[in-house]
Amino acid sequence: MIPHYDCVIIGAGMGGSAVARALAGTGLRVAIVERGGPLKQEPQNWDPDAVIRDRRYDPDDRWYDGEDNPFVPRVYYNYGGSSKFFGGSAFRLRERDFLSHTFPGGDTVEWPITYQDLAPFYDEAEMAMHVHGLAGSDPTEPPRGQYPYAPLEHEPAIADLAERLSRRGVTPFPLPIAVHQGDGGHCRKGSPCDGFPCKIRAKYDGENAFLRPALRDDPSITIFPYTTAHRLGFETTGRRVTRVETTGSGDAPEAIEADVVVLAAGTVNSAALLLRSTPPGASRGPANGSDQVGRNFMAHNNTVLTALSPFRLNPTWFQKTLAFNDFYHDGGNVQMRGKILPQNLRRSGSPVTRLFPRAISRRSFDFWVMSEDLPDPENRVLLRNDESIQLIRHLNNGATHKELVKRVGRLLREVSLPIIFDRPPSAAAIQHQVGTLRAGTNPDNSVVDGMG
Repeated sequence: MIPHYDCVIIGAGMGGSAVARALAGTGLRVAIVERGGPLKQEPQNWDPDAVIRDRRYDPDDRWYDGEDNPFVPRVYYNYGGSSKFFGGSAFRLRERDFLSHTFPGGDTVEWPITYQDLAPFYDEAEMAMHVHGLAGSDPTEPPRGQYPYAPLEHEPAIADLAERLSRRGVTPFPLPIAVHQGDGGHCRKGSPCDGFPCKIRAKYDGENAFLRPALRDDPSITIFPYTTAHRLGFETTGRRVTRVETTGSGDAPEAIEADVVVLAAGTVNSAALLLRSTPPGASRGPANGSDQVGRNFMAHNNTVLTALSPFRLNPTWFQKTLAFNDFYHDGGNVQMRGKILPQNLRRSGSPVTRLFPRAISRRSFDFWVMSEDLPDPENRVLLRNDESIQLIRHLNNGATHKELVKRVGRLLREVSLPIIFDRPPSAAAIQHQVGTLRAGTNPDNSVVDGMG
């Protein structure tokens, strides 16, 4: 017999885990289908060679680019999903981010919801994720109350950098971050963090913040690990999803029925699952009368800037405590990233950084410079004949991003960091993936409404 639940959640990443936490204790019968399993706490979590060189946690998955070349995507199939590897930054969108904008490279699209609609849920998420920050320190931040936890302290070299930036007219502020550090926290400074799983669970990713509490507080929630949602099934009219068909090595049945199905499999895999599932009378797949499922893929334009002086060491253990948004509305966000390691630099495209990775790492101040890419219907997810995923992506809004990188570079030189290396955006970098299931008010050009 096919088991029946009140709700089935597809994916135990940040989104699916948050839904599970919200449903815990409601009395509803909930099942979670997760392609991976719990990520083992082991020494290799913090081993740069294991994570960076050997790609120990990369998926056993192959996608194809627009030229049909195979590549291994930077997605992770485990409890918590890709959030297990995030750096902990926990920004809210600004009120203006929900409106349409015009950039030199094109336009963005207005959301069907506002910041005020999301504000109460931001409050809940920040509490669950133990976010540290200082309200009022960022001049671009939206209306909000206090953060649940005090900001993390800058180590001396970062405090000195903040002072030098301030003297140049910049407004540095404490980076909002979801790491259990200070006030009895058990974060171990000096361990790799940004891009690494935390083996002592001090980083509040989707598993630690939401999934584990949900399973702890409601033992009736059933999770099926190592199980892939392969296709959706529909009632006879084809207008409502009622079944999830699964494959994999887990103990899940071949199909699960539910009154409500929550699709939280990630930007690419969620679109691929819909494209793979065709209800009666809908040749393009469900929710796809607009032909927008899979389109408008975005993942930010991201540049890593490594800035240093040959005469200044940076002995900082935990670097992700500072950000500034002075260029936010006409460029983007700038924040410290996890300390660059020699193992990072040995894989660099620059021969200088490959030759002197240890000397550069000891002196570097490392920044993540992030700006918007734009919705383009031709940047999209498709299925090949064998139902494998093809991701077509062409970078856009490059002029805006290049100008931001130039401005940040000039600023860093003004604060006595004259040597700068950069790793520019790559179409293969999809860590911040969004889009593909556009929300809107018009079903002719969107996939879901404001309620998702």
